[in-house]
Order: sequence, then C-alpha cells, then structure tokens
Amino acid sequence: MSTSIRLLPELLINQIAAGEVIERPAAALKELMENSLDAGASDISVQIESGGIKLMRVRDNGRGIAKDELRLALMRHATSKIASLDDLQSVASMGFRGEALASMAAVAELTLSSRTANDAHGWKIEAKDGFISEPSPAGQPQGTSIEIREIYFNTPARRKFLKTEATEFAHCEETFKRIALSRPDVSFSLQHNGRTIWQLPGLSNSESIADAVLKRVSMMLGDEFAKAAVAVSRRTPELALRGLAALPAYSLSSRDAQYFFVNGRFVKDKVASHALRQAYQDILHHQRHPAFVLFLELPATQVDVNVHPAKSEVRFRESQAIHRFIFHTLQEALAKPEQAIESPRNPVSFSRPAPVSPFQYTASIELWKMQTDAPSTEEKQAPISLPPVHQEIPPLGFALGQLSGIYILAQNAHGLVVVDMHAAHERIVYERLKAAMDAEEIATQPLLIPVTMIAEKLDIATVESERQTLLKLGFDIALISPTTLAIRAMPVLLKQSEAELIAGKVLQELREYGASRVLTERRDELLASLACHGAVRANRMLSIAEMNALLREMESTERADQCNHGRPTWFQVSIKELDAMFMRGQ
Repeated sequence: MSTSIRLLPELLINQIAAGEVIERPAAALKELMENSLDAGASDISVQIESGGIKLMRVRDNGRGIAKDELRLALMRHATSKIASLDDLQSVASMGFRGEALASMAAVAELTLSSRTANDAHGWKIEAKDGFISEPSPAGQPQGTSIEIREIYFNTPARRKFLKTEATEFAHCEETFKRIALSRPDVSFSLQHNGRTIWQLPGLSNSESIADAVLKRVSMMLGDEFAKAAVAVSRRTPELALRGLAALPAYSLSSRDAQYFFVNGRFVKDKVASHALRQAYQDILHHQRHPAFVLFLELPATQVDVNVHPAKSEVRFRESQAIHRFIFHTLQEALAKPEQAIESPRNPVSFSRPAPVSPFQYTASIELWKMQTDAPSTEEKQAPISLPPVHQEIPPLGFALGQLSGIYILAQNAHGLVVVDMHAAHERIVYERLKAAMDAEEIATQPLLIPVTMIAEKLDIATVESERQTLLKLGFDIALISPTTLAIRAMPVLLKQSEAELIAGKVLQELREYGASRVLTERRDELLASLACHGAVRANRMLSIAEMNALLREMESTERADQCNHGRPTWFQVSIKELDAMFMRGQ
C-alpha cells in the first residue's frame, strides 16, 4: 500500500458515496421516486425485477429534463434544487444533495430518458462504469424514465451483502408505501416480476385532500386500521399536525404501521418518537405498539434535513416545542375522539356526551331500581328489558346485571355491552387522580377510626421528612410510636382500597425515588398503581344504580376505552352478531 497522498478517481469517489446513499435497491427507489415528486409528477409507475437487484424502472409525467442537462444530471453534486447556503438551510424539495443519480451510475447500468414540454421528442443517455454516452433521440412522453440494471455489478464485495430477492423486494415495497402515503394526491403503481402489487389512484376532482388521505390509508393499511383510527388535526401559526392515529384497541406487536412525515418526508426522529410513545403510554399495553399516519408541517427554516446522506433523519431547531406540540395534539385526539367510545371488537360511532351531573340520569336509574328492588318470584323469571325512558339512550346503554361478579352486562342501541368493571373503574379513578394532582386539589377523607400499621425505620423516617409531600398526595400519616404509624386520612378517590396497603405503596415510592421524582417523572406510574388498588374489586356485587353510575362515568371520562395497562374496558356485541351466533334467519 502506497503512503503517498493522491486524488481518487471520480468513479471510485462515486462508488464510495454509493455505499452511503444507495445501500440497497430500496434506497435507489426512494431517491428516484422523490426525484419524480420534485419534478411535479402526478403519476409515478415503478417496475421491479428480482427485488430490484436485476432491474428497477421508475417512470413519471413530471417536467422532464432538457437534452443539454441530461449528462449533467448524472454528475456528482449537480442539482437544480439548491444553489446557496441559504437554500440549504431552508430545503423545500425532497432531494437536494445531487449525489443519488451519480452514485447509481457508478454501481449499476443506468439509462435515463426524458422529455420536456418544449421538446418535439425525448432524449436518452446511458451510463456504465463511469462512462456516459451522448444524448440520442428516444420515444418518450413528457416526463422522465430511469432504469437501473444489475445494481453493484461492478462492486461484487458490496453485492454479496444484498439479501434474498424476497427480502430486498420487501424493503422496496415498504419504501413505495411510505412515499405513496405521503402524497395521496399522486397516482402510484408498483409491479414486481410482471405482477401488479399496488395500483393507487390519485386525487379526483370531487375529493378533498382529507378524503384522499383516508382512502389511501385504507387501501394501504387496511379498513380495520381506518375504522379504528381517529382524526388528528391541530394548527398554530408555525406548526401543523394532521393525519390518523389508531385507538389503542388496534395495536400491533411491531412498529410496522408507524408512519411519521415531516414536510412530506418520511423520517425516524427521536424527538417525535418519544412524544408519540408518551401520548400512548397511559392507554397502551406495554408490549404493544401504536399505529399512525401523521404529517407534521413547519417552516423549512425550522428543521435541518441535511443530517444524513439518506435524508431519513432530521434535526428540529426547537425540539422541546415540537415534542410538546406532538404530545399534546395526539393525547387530546386520543382522549376525545370523534367516535368517542370505540369498541375494541366492533367499532361503533358514538358522540361522547359532555360531563353530566349526577342527577341527569336519575329518572332512568329510578326506573331500573323499581324493576329490580325486591322482585317477586315471577319477576325474577321475567326478562329484563330496556326502560321506556324519554331520553336518548346513552352510548353504553343501561345495565342489565352482573356476570361472575366481574362483568357488567348492559344494553344499548346496538346490542349487548360487556364491561370489565374493575378495569373501567381503574381508568376513572386514575384520570380523576391526575386531574386532582394537576389542580393541586386532591380531596381527602378523614378515617373514622385511624388505621395503624407496623413500619420499618425507613418508613418512619420517610413520614417525618416527607410530610408535606404526603399531604399533597392526600395522605395524613402520623407517628404514634417508634415502630407504629397511624393513617388518619387518605384520598376520597381511594376509599375502596385498603389503607395500609395503599399507604405502604406511597411510602415505598418516596423512600426509593424521593419526593421530586415521585411528583414529576414517577407521578403517573404511582397514580396508576393507586388507582388499581382503589378501583372496585372483582366479586363485589353492585346494584343496578351503581352499575349505571359507573357506565355514565365511563362516558364522561377521557381514555375510558382502556385500563391503565392498555387492556380494553368494554366490548360491544351487536344484535347482528348475536343473531349470527344463534343462526337466526338461517
């Protein structure tokens, strides 16, 4: 090996760059499709053979490239998209580095055909091993067609790292999906080995962009996702977030259905990912992943897209503000979806009622009590029917009874509702505890007879040093001997729980993490644990009035569809489903 310094040949420079920019066929497809979008194309077709290893052809109906610029388009750092540092700091196009086509021409056999609106016919050039032909006439409609064959044919060490045809095509298809989801106004098609995989129409004259987004998402992610998703929409003078986010009942074991776009560009960003996880943390089971298609829009000057050659990462200039905006927007959309309470099994569109007074449903509850209080033998055998009330039937209907001391059975306008009473009450208590903590107004209830508990020295010390924190959490705990504590008051919302157990949990948190962490980063985790202990327990018999009260509380509580661990709190079984079970009409 020579130790002298020398300039590398241009072909080798481009082959080195290709290792970063064109790591696999899918990366080449991304660059080609983004170039088509930058050219204003409204129709883009992709043809692939052998996972893109043998052939990849992308055709569009964009502006095209003039004859005199065809050879220039294949040269490194040649681009029409930026011309100065100011342009680089406010990139509005998908591509801008001017490396992709040169890199492809260095590691594959490339043919570029194009025609502008001013040309009588198209022109074509070919590139191989760094040599670029002169333009020659070609039959080409307006737009551009780029064909690359035998990727990495001249760098065998690189080619052997490519995976199987099926694997490489899977990556190509995922790239296609990301770009197709980002532009529902554009028509796309994808063929693999002569078979049509995707045929996606663009925006029609009668459609709004919102309709087009929903249609494209339904086609690509399935109707089940679309039905379980709620609209996300919020705009400020500087920021906008829109799209669809699935309710927690629709969750996956992987992150395969997570699409986040910044100014139309699919990205994987740590700030956004953390905000999205935070928005779902209270309502999603810890081993499941949410699904969403979200579009963040902000001024180009506020985001740096020149972070990685593949342009898959970005850097926000005001990352904390972006985090807060994404988190609060998505949290609000999930808490108050238009479909209000969405059944995890059979989505039904409801309108969530505003919080109600305790007396709003008095008439209906009294009717139920009249039916159920001290029933005669004959009445016990009679079927329970919906009361003839003169008000709209609430979303979760009216209680019929309990099953196994665990489930509430109710009837609504659509059929049977089954509620896990502990899970539902757990969510209600948790949300009320959070609201009370936010307002610094946790209501306490003195115990008629203080509960005493034997405590360790660390617990004694914690009570003495953290008295103000305990009061803030709604607990009045006093030292009555060197080894004994007395619980004199606790939060009203936790009156169902065992005082000694719940106080022990709070003291353990304070002892292990300290007051500042318990009241900040550990707060929600602690409140969730307290809510679980404070919720109505299984096998507790509830009256019809109590059951109806719980149903009404669910309807006015945010995120009531899932418990604090992400599991569903209720299911809807429609009359149609029941008829099918019993084969009625068959």
